[in-house]
This record gives sequence, structure tokens and C-alpha cells, in this order.
Amino acid sequence: MPKKRSGGGLSATQQAAKFLGVSVLAGAVMAGIALPAAGALGLAAKGSVKSFDEIPANLKSPQLSQRTTILDNQGHQIAAVYSRDRTVVDLKDISPYMQKSIVAIEDSRFYKHGAIDLKGVLRAVNKNAQEGGVAQGASTLTQQLVKNYFIEEAGDDPTKVAQATQQTLGRKIRELKYAIQIEDKLGKKKILENYLNITFFGEQAYGVEAAAQRYFSKHAKNLNVQESALLAGIVQSPSRYDPVNDEAEATKRRNVVLQRMAELGDISQKEADEAKEKPLGLHPSQPKNGCITAVQGAGFFCDYVREVFLTDPAFGRTKEVRAKLWNQGGLTIRTTLDPQSQQSMQKSIKEHVYKSDGVATAASIVEPGTGRILAMGQSRPYGFGKNETQINLSVNQGMGGGAGYQPGSTFKPIVAAAAIEGGKSATQEYSSPYQMPYPTSVSACDGKTWRNDPRKPAKLQNENESEHGPYGMKEATAKSVNTYYVQLISDIGICPVVDMAKKMGVARADGRKIDQAPSIALGTQEMSPLTMASAYATFASRGMYCTPVAIESITRKIGSEQKSMSVPKSTCSRAMSEKTADTVSTLLKGVVEDGTGQEAGLGDRASAGKTGTTDERFAAWFVGYTPNMAGAVWVGDPTHKRRMINITIGGIPHDKVFGGEVPGPIWRDMMAGALEGKPAPDFNLVDIPDATDEDGQGKGDRGEDGGNNGNNTAGQVIGGLIGGLTTGGATDGGTTGGDANAGTTGGPLPKPTFSFPDNFIEGQTNGGVRGNGNGGRRG
Repeated sequence: MPKKRSGGGLSATQQAAKFLGVSVLAGAVMAGIALPAAGALGLAAKGSVKSFDEIPANLKSPQLSQRTTILDNQGHQIAAVYSRDRTVVDLKDISPYMQKSIVAIEDSRFYKHGAIDLKGVLRAVNKNAQEGGVAQGASTLTQQLVKNYFIEEAGDDPTKVAQATQQTLGRKIRELKYAIQIEDKLGKKKILENYLNITFFGEQAYGVEAAAQRYFSKHAKNLNVQESALLAGIVQSPSRYDPVNDEAEATKRRNVVLQRMAELGDISQKEADEAKEKPLGLHPSQPKNGCITAVQGAGFFCDYVREVFLTDPAFGRTKEVRAKLWNQGGLTIRTTLDPQSQQSMQKSIKEHVYKSDGVATAASIVEPGTGRILAMGQSRPYGFGKNETQINLSVNQGMGGGAGYQPGSTFKPIVAAAAIEGGKSATQEYSSPYQMPYPTSVSACDGKTWRNDPRKPAKLQNENESEHGPYGMKEATAKSVNTYYVQLISDIGICPVVDMAKKMGVARADGRKIDQAPSIALGTQEMSPLTMASAYATFASRGMYCTPVAIESITRKIGSEQKSMSVPKSTCSRAMSEKTADTVSTLLKGVVEDGTGQEAGLGDRASAGKTGTTDERFAAWFVGYTPNMAGAVWVGDPTHKRRMINITIGGIPHDKVFGGEVPGPIWRDMMAGALEGKPAPDFNLVDIPDATDEDGQGKGDRGEDGGNNGNNTAGQVIGGLIGGLTTGGATDGGTTGGDANAGTTGGPLPKPTFSFPDNFIEGQTNGGVRGNGNGGRRG
């Protein structure tokens, strides 16, 4: 004769025999058990009842949706996210009182019957007949577990949820068959454990561990008798017996459970009576879900991790598959975020830019040679309130960011890298006048040519009248001379610059292609801080570009096991030679030593970088690096409406905002803290001779002297690539010109939609000629 399983219940053979004995009864009376007046309502006819043998034999337990924990690179929790707040625990980690109370009120004969309770069925049929409705149900815990499996598998799909809970004979018969299978396979203890982990306790809490935390701020293993009774009572109707919203009703229900436990001998009557007199003892904790709960201002990084998961095919072939996996949760995601770097970044941001300021700042730090994102943050916190936002200002639009911001002169080193890689010497000189028209034509990609409009030629100028050459690349980079870099891109062509940008991972934040116009040398294409930090990391790693990565590893909890998942790795490729990268580092080291970026210098630690101030001062940048960290800081109005003129930022008033004066100090302070205690390697510098006059003397002050002389020689023609003009005295200039981004064809250019130099050039005179510039010593 078959024996019972050690976990309790009948064997499969006994269950099958018993099922044959009661199946007719079950089919006939189930409507009376679960459906009031089923015959009268005709509900039974709506559900088709398959032959018992046609029902699939195997019911797979669903992967329960759980919370996902996101960690930094040291293993500290950044945030917890979930679609359902659940933490699966073993039965040994659930209070014995909790185990007894749920059995007492939901299925008191749990340990005495199999998958179905024949006595319970007959009792319920009799009771319901007397009452003329549903006074009692007859579902065992095992049957309820099966129903919860179907509900869990349905997820948030309302149609599937309705199908999983529909009151039909077909569903009930399926439940019965699967309940028999589960009883035979799992045994009573595992069934009870699974039930306590899957069932809903109200207030967003799925499973007993989440419920214990939600209502009492404690673990399930520490629940006392009255707390256990309260939770057990909630299950029947989580909304009706919600203790947070209706304490009186919840207390009555708790006491019913306590009395039932006494009747069953789980506790004495005295214990029950004493427990009934005690208050509910709620100590609720608010659900902590989502990136809004992230520590150290890492909410936006948390959100970026989610976007990576939902968009990368490494986590599933389709977006739907990835979303389902994310919602199921149970993941432990170890990220690249460095807590020291993140803390230093947030501290610097908080000190320099207030969240209530009219403009915002965003920053990112990347590790050269690995692509690891070490920090990401901004001055406007992650949230829904005033001066808060959910837009990640550090990343591209497709990853939860905005449309990006013109990087200004921080793009110039990419032009320099393209030129040097193509064979230009770092000592290359150009006439670099204070003001000049764009060249007549410049070669572009695919055999095309960009042409200036001869009817209304586009023009540009430097930041200050004193800035006119000739200049070599070293001095032109330190002073951020616009006309030099336009002459340089005009000389080498647009295509090498576009190709170099692509190799360095530089792309527009809105996903569009980079315009093929010489004005790109002045940073007219909208980029994100993460893009620029990753690009400059290429210089720091001596020419190797590595795609940015945020995830180090992921483990997924399946049952009681933790299984590793594959994660996307950074892809590194050579963007330029070591010599080219070292040359650019030498140029940019001069920017922080005696150029526009002096306020960003790190003292004894080797650093390099570039300032940027964009068209009409809607944005200002500093992007820089050491051999072991690269970072980008942007300051501006995310809506591109507020010009940074006569503005107070972080409590400090500014007549005009320059990249070196606002973003520069933010970068300095965040990098200093991020690098504290870390090695301080040097760059591999190259020798770039200073340009000299004909008499052999250095021309360090020539720009200023030339500018002064220029006041008396407006209109003087200066030799150079295109015969640029100086207008040293034009301090009140109102010069306008054509569109520097106009077309790549050889025919007539379309009429520009705006006058020079809005939206395409860089630089601003003291008298109000507007541009897209970062010329001059202040950047």
C-alpha cells in the first residue's frame, strides 16, 4: 500500500484514486462552492471543462517577481527597484506563529488532507446551501497556491489576470489537477513556504517578508503571535482588512484569527485573550522603491542602469523580453559606480550650483581604458517636485536624457587630434585673425563640398579683439582661438574630423548625424556630458576609446540559488596613435597651466582639459582628465532659454559665465576628491616648440599688443588660408553673416534661417556680437 510522503499528504496514486471518487462531485458542486447561485446565473456554462487527461501534466512554478538590488562597485546598496515588493525567504526564516496563523485561518486541515479536502468540500456545500450563497469556500492552501501561480504568471496584464481568476469550472478543474501534482512533488512544508512567499498582503507587499517590513519594520522570522495573526487575517481581503487605513476592522479580523488558533490548540485560550487585548503595534515603513530612493544623488545613474538593461540585447532579444525580466526582478546588479567619486561629485555640485538656480549642472566621470562610469550626477535632484526632474541631463536622449547641449570649444581637441593623426604638425601656424569669414568651400565626406554663401557669407570671430595671430596650435589651444581652428578644419577637411569623432564615440545626443560644416570645430553639435567624458578618456588612455559601461555583474535569484547572467562589456578600440594622444594631452595640459582652464587645475597632480562656452552663453563646459580619470561638467539651462549673462549661480553673481570660471571649479573639486588617495601618474608628454617671431623672440604677448594696434588698423588684410580680416576696433560690432552649417552641395545655398552668428559660431565680442565661442583667456 502506498505510503504518505514525509512532508504530509497522500501519494500520487492515492490522490488520483481519491480524485476519481470526488471528481464528479467536484464538477457538480464546485459552482455551489465558489459561485453563488451558479445555475441561476449560468456562469458554469461559460467555462469549458476539458477532459481531465487533456490538461497539461506539468505546472511550472513561476519565477516570483522580487525586488532588484543595485549596488556600487564596493557592494554598497544604491537603490532597490521592483514591480512587486517581495523578498523570498525560507520557511525557517518565517516565524512559527506566522506559519500556524495562516494555516489556522486559511486551511485548518492543511496537514490532514491532500491537494483537495473532501470534508471541506462537503462542509462548504452544505453551508452554502443553507445560506443561499457563498458562506464558505473549500480551496486548500495548495489550490490557492496554484491560483496565485496563474496570477503571478499573468503579471500586470489585466486580461491574463482576469483569466487566471475567472469563476469557471474549467479553471477549478485545472487547479485541482495541478494541486495534486504539487502535493506529490513538493510536500506540505514547501507548499506552505511557497504560499507565504507568493500571497499578497496589501500595501504593495507581496510575500510575508515584505509584509513584515511594511507593517512592523521587522523581519518575518521575528513576528510575534498578534502580529502574525494580523497578517494572516489580511490575506482574505487586503483592502477590507488593511490595518493602515481601517484599524478597527483589522483588529476584529486579527482577533478572529487568534481565536481560531486557540480552538486548534496552536496557542492557549489565555494567550489568545491576552493577545486580543494588545494594540496592533504597527510600526509601518514606507515602500522604498525605485531610483528616487538612491543614495548620494545616484538616482540618475540608477535610471541609466535600468535603461541599459531595457535596451541592450544582452538581456533579451526583444524589448518585451527584457522588460519582463526586469519586472520579475530578483536581480543583484553590481555597477561601476565608485562611491568616493560619486560623493565627491555631489559635494562639488551642491557647493557650486543650487538646485533652485535658474540654470543647472550635470557631470560624469569615466575611467580611461575601461569605460567604467565612476560617477554621474546633477544639481536638480531626481524626483517629481519643484526644482526636481527625471530627465538625466548627463546622457543621450535615447537613454533617458535630453537633446544635449553644444559643447563649444571642448570639441576643438577632436579637430586637433584629427589633424595630427592626419600628419599635421602641432607647430602648424595660421594667420588666425580676430574676425574672418568662413572659407569659400571646404571638402566634406563622400566627395561632397561645403560652400559658404557668397551673397551673405558666414563669419566668425574670437572672444577678444586682442586675439589675433599668427598662432601655432599650442597657443591657439590654450587661448581657445576660434579662427585658428576653423582655418585648421578648412585645411584638413571636414571628413577627418567627423571620422575621428566617430572613433572617439562622439555623437549627437538626439541621435542625428553630425552636420558636415566647418562650424563643428567650434562645438555646434549637441552632446551629452557622458559622451564628452568618454571621448576625453581616449586622450587619457593614449588613444584607446572604450565604450562606457555601467554594469559589472548581475546575479539572478532563481529559487534559492543565485545564477550569474552575462552582461555587456566595454569594447575598446584604437582611435588614434599614442603619439597623437600624447600630443593632444600636451596641448591640453597647457590649457590648465596657463590657458583658459587655469581655475580647473589640480595642483601637483597632472591634469589636462578644455573649456567651452557656447552660443549666446546658453551653456558652459569644462572637460578634462588625468591619466586615470576623465570627467565632464556642463552648466546651463536644459531648456536652452536662459542666457548666462548677469546671473547668480551658487550664490555668486556673474556678468558673463565662462567655461573656466563656473564649470572649471566644479570639475576641479569633484576630481580632487575622487582622486584623493589614488595614484598620481604623469602624462607621456611630447615636445611642442613655442612659436617665435622673426627676430627669434617668443610671441607670448603678441596677441595683446596686436589687438591694441588693431584699434588703429581696422579692416587690415592679414595673410592666411583665406585672407581673413582683422577688425580690432569693432568692439561694438553688429556684423552678421550666413549659415555656417549650410549644405554640402556645390550649388547655391538656401537662405539662412537666422543671422550671423546665432547657433553656429563660437565667440563673443565685448560689444555684443554673439557667437558660439570660447575664445580668450577666460574660456
